[in-house]
Amino acid sequence: MKKEENIIVGISIGDLNGIGGEIVLKTFEDARILELCTPVIFASAKTMNFFKSHFKSSINFHNINNVNQLVHGKVNVFNCWNEPVKINFGKEDLKIGEYAIKSLKAATKSLKEEEIDVLVTAPINKHNIQADDFKFPGHTDYLALELQGESLMFMITENLRVGLLTDHVPVKDIVQHISEELIVGKINTIYKSLQKDFRISKPKIAVLGINPHTGDNGVIGNEDDDVLRPTLKKIKEDGKLVFGPYAADSFFGSNNYKNFDAIVATYHDQGLIPFKTLSFGQGVNFTAGLNRIRTSPDHGTAYEIAGKGQADAGSFKEAVFAAIQIYKNRYDYEQLTRNPLKKAQK
Repeated sequence: MKKEENIIVGISIGDLNGIGGEIVLKTFEDARILELCTPVIFASAKTMNFFKSHFKSSINFHNINNVNQLVHGKVNVFNCWNEPVKINFGKEDLKIGEYAIKSLKAATKSLKEEEIDVLVTAPINKHNIQADDFKFPGHTDYLALELQGESLMFMITENLRVGLLTDHVPVKDIVQHISEELIVGKINTIYKSLQKDFRISKPKIAVLGINPHTGDNGVIGNEDDDVLRPTLKKIKEDGKLVFGPYAADSFFGSNNYKNFDAIVATYHDQGLIPFKTLSFGQGVNFTAGLNRIRTSPDHGTAYEIAGKGQADAGSFKEAVFAAIQIYKNRYDYEQLTRNPLKKAQK
């Protein structure tokens, strides 16, 4: 990781029939953001000029075929394809899904090779991206395979962070996925991320129960008593400030979440419904635990408003800012923790 005043932010364009192109344009129309980062959009000059014309944007793109050709102070477009693409806003299209994959693969390659510093992904359609060489339910699963580390979906705002034990798992299968090994691994990932990505030296983490009322002493399931409580006890004995399990139904409404640096939800909707209720439009999806940084907005393709100029770019802009700040925090953490004995002797 290198120290950069102007961090290179790679952007995968996502589903071209959704709102991705619009929110990318709206984000970088504010030229002040170019003082913080250098964007590289992985798409094509023809596609981005179509978006520019359709949304009457004032952005001037700098087109490149190699990331080494980028220019700081400009919005760079890396050409992943050259042919014209037929865009039908609001329509699910398998062909459009192929372009979303092309963009993501090219951006991920540049991220792995450190040509870009961070990756921000515009929304994809999880159905139309499925192909013989791409069978992933979303960005997180693909990046977990391509990058190093143990990935974790971490939904973040300035004052709220929610991590998941299980993410894209059917409700009927959740319990069989939750084990002592999984709980320890995910909480360790969150703990380390809070330290190095968010500069919290001694994090306080709350864990939500698996069953309603955390099982009511076995009346509504035994998993909380048999698996969750004993595992949390072991983690506490290891010196981590981990608390719970808490009944999920009252945890957020009582504002108890404000007492913690992060909350661990046992499954997708248990964590994301309250998160998006409290912060929709400003939240960020951060893939914690990997050796490279990836963020995305907290919403999907929004086909119902695609092409109408109505999309709110707030969450995407926050995703860009979050990626930049996490990169800086991670760099500082690496400097502080590198050869601490040697530093102490100076």
